[in-house]
Amino acid sequence: MIISDFIRSVLPTSSFLYAPLQADATWAIDSRTIQKGDIFVAIRGNNLDGHHFVADAFSRGAAGCMIEKNQESLLSKIDKAILKEKTVIIVDNTQQALARLAVAVRQKFSGPVIGITGSIGKTSTKEAIASILKANNQPYLASTGTQNTVLGISLTLLKLRAEHQVIVLELGISKRGEMARLVEIAQPTIGLITAVGHSHMEGLGSIIDIANEKRDIFKYFKEDNIGIINGDQPLLANVAYNHPVIKFGSKTTNQVQARKVQATSDSLNFTLKLYGQKYKITLPTNHKGAVLHWLAAASIAYLIGIDNQMIVDCMQKPVVVPGRFERRRLKLGNGIIINDCYNASPESMKAALTAFQHVQTSGHKIAILGDMLELGVNSPFWHRQIGRFLRKVPTVRDLILVGSHIEWTKKTLPLGVKVEVVPTWKEASQKLKERLSQEVCILVKASRGIALNNLVDEFSL
Repeated sequence: MIISDFIRSVLPTSSFLYAPLQADATWAIDSRTIQKGDIFVAIRGNNLDGHHFVADAFSRGAAGCMIEKNQESLLSKIDKAILKEKTVIIVDNTQQALARLAVAVRQKFSGPVIGITGSIGKTSTKEAIASILKANNQPYLASTGTQNTVLGISLTLLKLRAEHQVIVLELGISKRGEMARLVEIAQPTIGLITAVGHSHMEGLGSIIDIANEKRDIFKYFKEDNIGIINGDQPLLANVAYNHPVIKFGSKTTNQVQARKVQATSDSLNFTLKLYGQKYKITLPTNHKGAVLHWLAAASIAYLIGIDNQMIVDCMQKPVVVPGRFERRRLKLGNGIIINDCYNASPESMKAALTAFQHVQTSGHKIAILGDMLELGVNSPFWHRQIGRFLRKVPTVRDLILVGSHIEWTKKTLPLGVKVEVVPTWKEASQKLKERLSQEVCILVKASRGIALNNLVDEFSL
């Protein structure tokens, strides 16, 4: 538990004003999402300074705030009667202070700490292992949503309570050197790399550079730590590690395998081989990425001692992750819309289109595809590749392309495909409305920055 004396021991130069800090305090960095009793941490960002929103956080029910010493004067603008009821913690640097507190809390925890990274499938894998832990009645702490940065991991660790037995953390990076900082805070005892793909290439470099950066999740591992890797990828599998490694994938050299994978309109069937034991599995989705994240989750669950049958049962139950091939009903028109627009890379775009090809429907298929961002100088090449890949998706003959990079996709499309290119999601919405006079089946896929989630929210229930 976080108490004033503990904070002083971790942050000896900090000071406290007004009301004492409650032992079960929770922490937040966004004044718009403050819950009653939260301590608001004022973070200086590239575009906004959280110190400007301290009064707003108090008005929304914050029990206190953490601010920097050079911003102490802002307290003079807040009613003294209000301040007397609030905890005010003053530190040199709020972001560094939050991370140091998180490290101190982490060091007091002796159970398994699972760190999950990879170019694709991090959040889905985290949600999969969380569902297994929940079914096993094992109290756990997991990252909320996609809180996978230094701030997100710090906020997660500060939620740690005595009843928690396992910590599950998602580690996301977009620049070189970030993984080392994340694992310095998280100190995972088990590290997992879902896959290496072409994402965040602007900040990370080539696919080899990305693999090297991802492998830094094992930076502080010793002989008693265990790494879990995608054994189908040579960039991960053909490397010497200084610690034990478990491999998952489709190859027979992996300890955790998926064999004879077959896709239907709404499911995937395969044989799971879990350390020599075989099980017939039916996943309630036809997106083959689900095989990847369930194999990864099964590897973790097996490692921490969860019964095989529990793992198998959980694998075959739906786990819906917003924005990841999530099927929704249309509220405007007749049909379904598949929301896969949380993010996009060449690998995830091809996987989504393949799954969409397998969807059987009497409706007219429409794919709304947006820019894949942060691909660096090779962006035109990867967008042209998507156009060529659409030859393998013959059921899609109606495209709405959104953005500027995606125009390269238009240049390599197969003959006979109807295509319109628009700059933003708003124009795409208008184009979609023109197509709703008939039953439709729609795939929406793009990088998060293209904001196609707004289109999904506009059209779906």
